[in-house]
Amino acid sequence: MRARHPDQAGRVERGGVRIYYEVFGAGAPTVLLMPTFPIVHSRMWKAQVPYLAHRYRVVAFDPRGNGRSDRPAGPEAYGDEEALADTLAVMEATGTAEAVFAALCSGVRLSTLVAARHPDRVLGLIAFAPGMPFIAPAHPHWNRHSFEDVLDTDEGWAKHNRHYMLRDFRGYVEWHSGWMTPEPHSTKLSDDLVAWGLDTTAETLITRLHAPSPVKTKEDAEALCRQVRCPVLVIHGDRDECQPMDRGNRYAELTGGRLVVLEGSGHAPMGRHPVRVNLLMSDFITSAAVRPRTARTTWHRALARPRRALFVSSSIGLGHIQRDLAIARELRALVPDLEIHWWAQHPAAQVLEAAGEIIHPQSHLQAPETAHWEEEATEHELQAFYAFRRLDEIFVANFMLFHDITRDGTYDLWIGDEAWEVDYFLHENPELKCAPYVWLTDVIGFLPVDPDGDPREAALCADYNAEMIEQRARYPRLRDLSLYVGEYEELPDASFGPGLPGIRAWARDWYTPVGYVLPFDPAQYRDPAALRRRLGYGTGYPLVFAAVGGTRIGRGLLGRVIDGFAQLRETMPEAQLVLIAGPRLDPHDLPDVPGMAKCGYVHNLFEHLACADAAIAQGGLTTTMELVATRRPFAYVPLRRHWEQQHHVDARLRFYGAANRLEYESLTPARVAETLRRLLAAPVRYREVPRDGARRAAREIAGLLGR
Repeated sequence: MRARHPDQAGRVERGGVRIYYEVFGAGAPTVLLMPTFPIVHSRMWKAQVPYLAHRYRVVAFDPRGNGRSDRPAGPEAYGDEEALADTLAVMEATGTAEAVFAALCSGVRLSTLVAARHPDRVLGLIAFAPGMPFIAPAHPHWNRHSFEDVLDTDEGWAKHNRHYMLRDFRGYVEWHSGWMTPEPHSTKLSDDLVAWGLDTTAETLITRLHAPSPVKTKEDAEALCRQVRCPVLVIHGDRDECQPMDRGNRYAELTGGRLVVLEGSGHAPMGRHPVRVNLLMSDFITSAAVRPRTARTTWHRALARPRRALFVSSSIGLGHIQRDLAIARELRALVPDLEIHWWAQHPAAQVLEAAGEIIHPQSHLQAPETAHWEEEATEHELQAFYAFRRLDEIFVANFMLFHDITRDGTYDLWIGDEAWEVDYFLHENPELKCAPYVWLTDVIGFLPVDPDGDPREAALCADYNAEMIEQRARYPRLRDLSLYVGEYEELPDASFGPGLPGIRAWARDWYTPVGYVLPFDPAQYRDPAALRRRLGYGTGYPLVFAAVGGTRIGRGLLGRVIDGFAQLRETMPEAQLVLIAGPRLDPHDLPDVPGMAKCGYVHNLFEHLACADAAIAQGGLTTTMELVATRRPFAYVPLRRHWEQQHHVDARLRFYGAANRLEYESLTPARVAETLRRLLAAPVRYREVPRDGARRAAREIAGLLGR
């Protein structure tokens, strides 16, 4: 799922060739994100578009030969003059009189042509790894092998050969993506580059390599650069295998631009280091093209500022927000003057509104995480690890918003409950931390769900875990507190991957356990009959519940429970079922059967679950642990291929003695009916859930506020 979709999209046609473009936002100035060599298309800018479009108007277009633009034949169709005319045509079609240009590699040469010939159209130029030939020698490896001749090897840089490209295009694209991303732990960006490269063909790239250009000599290149009159920012990685650093240096000299060197970066910094790139771009755009405006600002004397915390709560399901509210209540008891602002999305924001909490006014600008998870799911299946990887552009977009609202330093504390984007990008950009920071989680480490059938998943999980371990070791004090919602024994008894430590042993060194956090005192919910009378359910009949959490993913499970309950009623006609669809699934879309009541969002669902004589739930942690705490008989059905439900939740429930696990593929109506009968007849023998988790967490957090 994209973090931001275009406000306008279209194609402009020139000489029978259609060029696809997109427009985002409506601010000023316009930022024109230029295409480059057609082994990628405009999605290369996916980490920049949402952030820039919140501030400016953004236009991006696909190059001839890739994306949703046409693929004409012949070198002449791919020449610089054609690309220049395409650029001007896109500007005309989008009503863009002038813009700040941003370009990578050969896109810089094209942008330089526009700036030299049409200086009134270019307000500024951001040049990533300038692909301006002749101004400095190329890397030697580009000339080590012939491009045209048949070679006796295809190892290393010999792959840059037309015959190899035509013979094994995927191999060529994978090799090309590999040297573009020399930074460790770059698997997601590399996968993206491969996917974008496979959107074109070897024939198209070979044709493009033979396309004509007006820049034929060193004198041509230097004269063209000297014609640039607009402000220029050059950004160049010192590990760039495509364009040598000398070209970045020389391009900055010739254009009078400023050079920023990204140490350790390869050829795609906008994808691998998006936060630093976004901030550099925004600062440059503002200084080069935003006219000063008179505006009122207010500064508060430090000792007169209210004591404030920003609580970032994950929007995945509703369990995080319930426990976060419990911690917030205990924290306010310890620090009465603390004002808490919440950074949360729907459906968590709905719970916060009902609780009368302060939601940050820009929370609604966040890219939707819950919708992404739902889009990734099929019937009771969510390959959660791969879905997590594909959150990358949403994470960048949401971290940039977080950075904007915290950079003034007016918060005394940040608390992140599985705020993955905050934690990751703070470790990638530790200089951006400007307040004490608490990380809170109930899951530590990715574990593959099918290591034999999908060995790449196992390798990727280990790589992600290794990166996390390295980040913590390098910046141990970036998190002022790392709190685990549970005890060490509740973690899976597994390792992070080959050559990596065990999860439990590593957690003991890096986490403080606070016990499971409940939003209620389970001792008050141990009399189901009295509770049923209070909530209006009545007594004297078996009462069954089914619940699937805060997303739409549980639609299939609810359908199977309904069918099974209908069978149960054949032998137990007095039984009643309460179906909890949650906030994002319309109960009216579910069928009706006798004896069943359907609900959508239910506030304080745990109170209702505590009435159950039996329950069937999806394998999410919150619902299942609330059933354990209230000592209700239940079975759980983990989502297929969901690493957390398959490993972490399962390990925790087994620790507490709740081992009634069902598999969705074998969950026939008869199995549902039989399970409910068994649950209705069997007593529970769960381990007691601690009651003081929220208080323990609050005490740890309050210590950072001097209380």
